[in-house]
Amino acid sequence: MEYIARIHSDFPTKFGIPRQSGLTDALISKIVFEPKFRNPDCLRGIEQWSHLWLLWRFDRIEDGLWSATVAPPKLGGKTRVGVFATRSPFRPNPIGLSSVKLAGVELHTKDGPVLYVAGADLADRTPIYDIKPYLPYADSHPDAVDAFSERRNAAPLNVAFPDELLEKIPAEKRAGLIQALRQNPRPGYQHDPSRRYGFLFSGFDVRFTIDEETLRVVEVAENAYVPEDI
Repeated sequence: MEYIARIHSDFPTKFGIPRQSGLTDALISKIVFEPKFRNPDCLRGIEQWSHLWLLWRFDRIEDGLWSATVAPPKLGGKTRVGVFATRSPFRPNPIGLSSVKLAGVELHTKDGPVLYVAGADLADRTPIYDIKPYLPYADSHPDAVDAFSERRNAAPLNVAFPDELLEKIPAEKRAGLIQALRQNPRPGYQHDPSRRYGFLFSGFDVRFTIDEETLRVVEVAENAYVPEDI
């Protein structure tokens, strides 16, 4: 298979990225197609859909690095289950699947046609294999069973973000950053309230602590990384 596009997001590294798609609708990412696929006809009619499926590659994972069982972070990192019973990136074939909201379409830019999507859980420049429409009548299953629902600690955190630090973040990026922080990016096995964590976001290094249900931002510093054309 060959890549058709790459996504440009606010996350240059894995840490901090929402662990599932669709949870952070204020995070907007841009999909830029490879030169071979920069044909506006490939996107004809796509604006009529509200949501899309993205099939992509876990390109930050070393090829061949997989295990029959994995320990999902949201289960505390100590409970092992079969790799095919999880969404772990450590898979025989490193393919990811994400449902995103279509936020905009531009057919004629310097990069050719581009898509803007909300709620993606992909690192910056992740390669995309395919894009397909999300079909509500077939893809939505309200009666579906979540095997981890009673063991997963997925309650959003309260975010304490001092005004003087929040003002360092561009206004249009603040809501998305706060949504990402609320998803509790800390590893499931870490519980030290004094430990400082951090991730890179849209050219900033954001540092924080987590004490029970509250995440407190303690530092925001400019970082050399700046996402391309986003």
